[in-house]
Amino acid sequence: MTDWTDRPGEPPPEWAPRQEPPAPSLAPPPSTRTAPLPGMPSPAAPGRYASGVHARGGRGSRNRRRPSRSRRFLRTAAVLSSVLLLAGAGTYVWADTRLNQQVDLGTLSGRVPRGEGTNYLVVGSDSREGLSQQDRKELNTGSAEGRRTDSVILLHTGANGTTMLSLPRDSWVTLPPYLDPDTGRSYRAAPNKLNAAFSLGGPDLLVRTVERNTGVHIDHYAEIGFAGFVGVVDAVGGVDMCLDKPVRDEDSGADLPAGCQTLDGAEALAFVRQRKQEAQGDLGRTRNQQKFLAALARKAATPSTLADPSKSFPTLRAGLDTLIVDEETELPDLMSLFEAMRKAASGGGRQLNVPVADPDLRTSKGSAVKWDDRRARALFTALREDRPPR
Repeated sequence: MTDWTDRPGEPPPEWAPRQEPPAPSLAPPPSTRTAPLPGMPSPAAPGRYASGVHARGGRGSRNRRRPSRSRRFLRTAAVLSSVLLLAGAGTYVWADTRLNQQVDLGTLSGRVPRGEGTNYLVVGSDSREGLSQQDRKELNTGSAEGRRTDSVILLHTGANGTTMLSLPRDSWVTLPPYLDPDTGRSYRAAPNKLNAAFSLGGPDLLVRTVERNTGVHIDHYAEIGFAGFVGVVDAVGGVDMCLDKPVRDEDSGADLPAGCQTLDGAEALAFVRQRKQEAQGDLGRTRNQQKFLAALARKAATPSTLADPSKSFPTLRAGLDTLIVDEETELPDLMSLFEAMRKAASGGGRQLNVPVADPDLRTSKGSAVKWDDRRARALFTALREDRPPR
């Protein structure tokens, strides 16, 4: 045997003189290996060491096998999945902490009992908060302070599907007794328009008024202002709408041709606010609002977006600045709300208007919308009992 194949620890032959073993060397000795004789197996693979600290697989080996391509792929996929999960969780936490939960439904008095299913009161207000003077001019919003309702939608979800019910803001209803928060003066129950409840007592009085006149318990409240509405539409890249006729309204600034087109935030706001050219006035406006919200929900509230909050980050960021909700509403509740709107918009639910007996009722407060009491009562009872409306 040659020196490089001797087994470590084997005693030297007796005739060899006794000597101190040399200090171990970290570098392998130069190879003097020659080709084996015919018929002799090679003691080790060429260039490899059969024993010692540098043997293949031993401690300190510098020739470790690289991970296979499939293993590297799995590791990369695992890292990316972790990053995506963290991003989604981060977006979720960020959005949940940004919710403006300023409405406390738990403190309201004279409320109706809970029914079956879940009911959301969705309000579009004309709040100018977040708009500069230039924005107000370009959007034709005027300069009025405070906020009033531009749309009121009662959204019901339950075992029998989703119902999106528009309540005209000019509906002639009975306001419950209330206390003016600015003057401290008390007022008795009295007839008035639905949007008066919002302007006189804010979300609290609006919720109590809706419950008093429908008998439907409101579980969650969500309100968005002009700036948030425009921001959401722009964040999703505009909304596709097909109009049967041109829409032109000087007050709202709407100037849209007939046919299919993509509305940006400013155009969309003008479209849902206009009512002067609608034959049925406020009723026509509520139909336009439902039509637009259906198109917006189809684009913004897709199943993949709802399942992954990080995908909805631009939309959430655009809307949260002017979004007001009740104290019990959290991000999962908003996701359920968006999903319900998407279902109603895609044929998986119902889009209705409250039954009307007179769209132009003359009152001391001007023209108002009078509900058809019998049919409206039947509709509200069906929602309260979570039955499909007839």
